[in-house]
Amino acid sequence: MSGHSKWAQIKRKKAVVDQKRGKLFTKLIREITVAARAGGGDATANARLRLAVDTAKAANMPQDNIERAIKKGTGELEGARYDEVTYEGYGPGGAALLIEVVTDNANRTVAELRHILERNGGHLGQSGSVAWQFDRKGQIYIDASRYHEDAVLEAALDAGADDVRQEGGEYIVTTEVAKFHHVQEGLKKQGIQAGHAELAMIPKVAVHVAGHEAERLLKLLDLLDEADDVQKVYSNCDIDDAVLAEAV
Repeated sequence: MSGHSKWAQIKRKKAVVDQKRGKLFTKLIREITVAARAGGGDATANARLRLAVDTAKAANMPQDNIERAIKKGTGELEGARYDEVTYEGYGPGGAALLIEVVTDNANRTVAELRHILERNGGHLGQSGSVAWQFDRKGQIYIDASRYHEDAVLEAALDAGADDVRQEGGEYIVTTEVAKFHHVQEGLKKQGIQAGHAELAMIPKVAVHVAGHEAERLLKLLDLLDEADDVQKVYSNCDIDDAVLAEAV
């Protein structure tokens, strides 16, 4: 699973660049809008909206932008109606792909995704062909240089986390979705600040992809990430460290 996790870390570093050119804000605004439409505009009672708002604040999004996105979701302000769709497919090396999109035109989006995949060694699959290979989990990332491993482990497990592991310079705390916010609060109470937290689709079994196929897969993942309607892309790939190092 290390290859998958390292790719996730690369994506977060890339998000810093995306933020500078506004792309990250666009994705966050859509998520806030959809979350507010689905569960209401009160972040204290809407866990998904609370996470979206926390993520937006961590990215230094202005409060006015956040409030407007919430009001568009609740219908207090006019705005495009977005729908959530998850597409499934495969990339080079047989890696499974889950592509979560928020779109105001599903026909346009699926045509764009099909074009990107087919030109880069992938293809769309039937609904259900890939999703069974993933579990939805909460993941909390903590700077390992700031806290002792035993302190993080004890605090996380006491709060109900499933697992804590260290990769590179981070501790990764994994939780059930229902316990995600409870574990975050438990860590805060022990003085442990998370650098990043998200709900993610975690592969049950990794597929090793090496060499040229790994390079093609990384290119495909980047292109999918760049697509305007794509919110998140998940893969069960375990990519060679040498190839990942070139991608940083």
